[in-house]
Amino acid sequence: MENLEIHTDPWLALGIVLFCLALSAIFSAGETALTGASRARMLALDTAGDPNARRVNKLLEVREKLISAMLIGNNVVNIGASAFATSVLVGLFGQEGVIYATVAMSVLVIIFAEVLPKTIAIVSADRTSLLLAPFIYVVMKILGPLSAAANWLVHSILHLFGVRLGENNEVISAHEELRGQVDLLHREGSVERTDRDMFGGLLELTELTVTDVMVHRTKMRTIDADLPQPEIVREVLASPYTRIPFWRGQPENIVGVLHAKDLLRALDKNGGVSDIKLDEIMRPTWFVPDTTTLRGQLQSFLQRKEHFALVVDEYGEVMGLVTLEDILEEIVGDIRDEHDVAVQGLRRNQDGSITVDGAAPVRDLNRAMEWRLPDEEATTIAGLVIHEARMIPDVGQIFTFHGFRFEILRKTRNRITTLRITPAPKSADEDDG
Repeated sequence: MENLEIHTDPWLALGIVLFCLALSAIFSAGETALTGASRARMLALDTAGDPNARRVNKLLEVREKLISAMLIGNNVVNIGASAFATSVLVGLFGQEGVIYATVAMSVLVIIFAEVLPKTIAIVSADRTSLLLAPFIYVVMKILGPLSAAANWLVHSILHLFGVRLGENNEVISAHEELRGQVDLLHREGSVERTDRDMFGGLLELTELTVTDVMVHRTKMRTIDADLPQPEIVREVLASPYTRIPFWRGQPENIVGVLHAKDLLRALDKNGGVSDIKLDEIMRPTWFVPDTTTLRGQLQSFLQRKEHFALVVDEYGEVMGLVTLEDILEEIVGDIRDEHDVAVQGLRRNQDGSITVDGAAPVRDLNRAMEWRLPDEEATTIAGLVIHEARMIPDVGQIFTFHGFRFEILRKTRNRITTLRITPAPKSADEDDG
């Protein structure tokens, strides 16, 4: 009687199998799409009022239950379709029907219920998630009790083996994850290089200190406060900077900072250079420790409405100066105006190498050349060479490390002034390692 019903209504059997395969494809696509959907885009759409994006966000909040429900639904319909197809083909072909059903259902499930829907979901995860969210949301409500029971059983089994789920086992921080995502989008062409550098610089404000961006004391432009008044005025007007530190006795003894506008106001008010009282128009010096992060210093600049500070070490000695512009340049890149001194610290050579000033910051060189030289142990490229060589090299010496060849071209006393850097062949880099 059973075989008679099957022979008289084959279309019903085919319809049930196809319906189960369709459900399996939806479950497979939904699981893949939801696990690969961008939470940032879903949050933006949810904020804009998209109801399906809101459902996606709610599903992602219970990711473990979601995966359990999708697996339960997928396996139930796959097993059901296979069992029904087997019974039908056994009724039609006898015991050989088991082989036919196994081959047919394997092909159908692998191609149409697994590979095809998951491929579509991977290619367009966000769109597929929004499309399937209403259906999956209903399925989650229906299969909720089964999913909870399955999760409890899994947790119990893992607990026996000492595995604790839910603990904070993140390998990288949120900042590193964001930076990696931006780098990936840049490689794919979705994010421009300048945007990537700006975003990366913004994230690094909490990691860098003022010593990473400050102007070293050997390059600070300062003026002796005991010079004659006319000479001081000429020095200030000749300087490309509006804020200039003044010292007395020795260059490290900074007694104040003079703003060029304050000097011009004093000249306008007094009418003569000799009548200016320098100590009255100089502003007090603001000293900050060298361990201050760029983010903290930026907030301090904004709170105090200051643009200039001197950096001191643990002994109170002046190490250099940092400005608001120095911090902003870490985000937006080099800022130059008509008064800046154009210093050519980097020159590209025809052989693929570059000639660079030893005082050039490693971070600036990495940004300009798309390199990844380490900047944790040294701020300048000369400092990096000395750190890696464990010595003060002489002119003509050549070192190879981090995949680059460094040649010392010029040197002043113990300071490396000019280097030639050439990307080393892969074999040379490997031998050095």
